[in-house]
Amino acid sequence: MSKPKVTPDFAAQNGLDPANMPRHIAIIMDGNGRWAKSRGLPRVAGHKLGVDSVRAATKTCGKLGVEVLTLYAFSTENWLRPKDEVSELMRLLSWTLKREVSELDKNNVRLRASGRLDGLPKPVQDELSRGIEKLKGNTGLILNLALNYGSRQEIVDAVNALIREGAKEVDEAAIARRLYTAEFPDPDLVIRTSGEMRLSNFLLWQAAYAELYITPVLWPDFREQQLVDAVLDYQKRHRRFGGI
Repeated sequence: MSKPKVTPDFAAQNGLDPANMPRHIAIIMDGNGRWAKSRGLPRVAGHKLGVDSVRAATKTCGKLGVEVLTLYAFSTENWLRPKDEVSELMRLLSWTLKREVSELDKNNVRLRASGRLDGLPKPVQDELSRGIEKLKGNTGLILNLALNYGSRQEIVDAVNALIREGAKEVDEAAIARRLYTAEFPDPDLVIRTSGEMRLSNFLLWQAAYAELYITPVLWPDFREQQLVDAVLDYQKRHRRFGGI
């Protein structure tokens, strides 16, 4: 996997160390509904504004030289939300994918998706396929959308794949090779917005040694500066991976 380059001026202006950037940032985009409710708006208004936050995070990661940005866009548990909200989310997702692909292309971004994708509505699957195909020749940041994603389900799928292959016993490496994210490095930094202190079934295997960063900022208000703040905090930490 090619490694995008840090924009030196951007790193310097923000006091960041170009040699200590996370390779993979994962974000739990939380707080859309609360943002809308606090303003007397329907929940979907928060989801719509959250698209601007996705755009900002993607562009900022590109300038930071991050290799992979994984966004928790729709979990397996999100199907339990009211049907009208789920339908609106799926329409918004399809529309956003269609609208944003050209901009992603201009920024040399590649697109991937992780999850039980065959469970998504066909219009979403079609837009994903078109976007992935159009952007496959790019060499910059990989934007990985976690869709119909649940980490426990992902591990179950990996184990079942091994069983179908006839495995008699498995080790960590075998499971890791069959995860949805097998082509990516594990996340170095997991960010959760809205102040909630949990992973919510997100990258449980891959985030075993990720640094966690919790911000009270609601996702629709998350922009370039909030991502820079998270990376600044990350760069102050000493990662020991169980050692001393």
